[in-house]
Amino acid sequence: MPEKIHIFNGANMDIDLLPSSEAKWKIDTCPWNKDEGVETHKCAIKNTSICKYFRGIKQWDKVRCAYKKQSVHP
Repeated sequence: MPEKIHIFNGANMDIDLLPSSEAKWKIDTCPWNKDEGVETHKCAIKNTSICKYFRGIKQWDKVRCAYKKQSVHP
């Protein structure tokens, strides 16, 4: 029997693409941060904001991003 997946509104979480030596997995760099040479842009900041380029999360931990400048890779 297929697993039933529910989709809920209002997830309140922090999401970013800021590589960290503490993470045990590969984290790509945010293309907007890369283009500007900063580490200030985040996909979502709990209780605060959502990036204008953020388009959600694809299972399990893939960030969907609509940023269309130089550093975006396939």
